[in-house]
Amino acid sequence: MSPEQKPDSLMTAEGLRFDGRRPDEMRPIQMEVGVLKTADGSASIRQGKTYILAAVYGPRELHPRHLTLNDRAYLRVVYRMATFSVPDRKRPAPSRREREISMVIANALQPALFLEEFPKAVVDVFIQVIQADGGTRCAAINAASLALADAGIPMKSLVPSVAVGKAEGTLIVDLGDEEDKYGQGDVPMAILPNTNELTLLQQDGSFTREELVEAIEMGVNACRYLHELQKDALKRAYSKRATEEDDDEEDEEYDDDLETDLGEADIMEDE
Repeated sequence: MSPEQKPDSLMTAEGLRFDGRRPDEMRPIQMEVGVLKTADGSASIRQGKTYILAAVYGPRELHPRHLTLNDRAYLRVVYRMATFSVPDRKRPAPSRREREISMVIANALQPALFLEEFPKAVVDVFIQVIQADGGTRCAAINAASLALADAGIPMKSLVPSVAVGKAEGTLIVDLGDEEDKYGQGDVPMAILPNTNELTLLQQDGSFTREELVEAIEMGVNACRYLHELQKDALKRAYSKRATEEDDDEEDEEYDDDLETDLGEADIMEDE
């Protein structure tokens, strides 16, 4: 099916979504931590066909100086979509939507961070959407949260995020591009799992009171699942780094032993 072609129906007669998922089933998700060596912290997420990279730099000196906050660090989020991330080539210049989503992401992440530990500094979060197929703001929050943790920024909790929508009267979790475009609405949200605090809650479209309450419950359950995936991604990354550090220490010990066996250590001391 062409990305621009509207599906005949978003729900099948069997109650499944047009891509075969159950209403409460999420797309396949892959999260990786430490994917960019030049950043202080980084992460990537593949959620369905959506692919996003996030990089964190800081805390560091803030420029321009007039943005300085005396009591905490300034969280600066820049969300951008690559020109090739959508079927119709996107203009390179930042759009109004990108600036809005940057602000939304910053507001969703900020309650989880101890920014007061770094007054007058800045923590920069750069998010690049490589391929967009629905749900980019929520996937970006998931990746940015991991990148912040990878950078060692003190956090109360990771921040999982997901959108719950409505298609042909049925509530559905984790909207794909077609569901986002042609559905009846969506409710993006983000939470702090330890306290169930909502750090993001938006609504687009029409929902009854009962539907909204149910949508939030579905979203919270999905966020808890995402939180487990986030923790697993961090554990994998740190386990890999620990193994690499052990290998480096073994190599250093081997080099020291080799110098002793060859008499090079004594020669170097004599010199």
